[in-house]
Amino acid sequence: MSDEVRWPRTVDQAVGVLLGLLPEDQKAKIAAMAECDLIMLHFGLGAWIRSHFGLWSGNEALLADTGTRHADDAAMVIIEALWRRLREAVVKVH
Repeated sequence: MSDEVRWPRTVDQAVGVLLGLLPEDQKAKIAAMAECDLIMLHFGLGAWIRSHFGLWSGNEALLADTGTRHADDAAMVIIEALWRRLREAVVKVH
């Protein structure tokens, strides 16, 4: 199966993939971050997202769903969506 077939096509799908892959301790660290600090994930998690989700390789559907044409910006949209989902999960638990 080619990478293109496995790429998430929406931000929601991308967040779902990340939730399934990230260890619980990493999820907790991301959830605990202040929104303004998410940029610190640009070179680590952001680079992984850009590479593995095809943002540098033609995943037009995901780029369109992020609302941007730039891979760096699209990765941040996904990271911010992940952060929001993780924080919502923490609120539901408490």
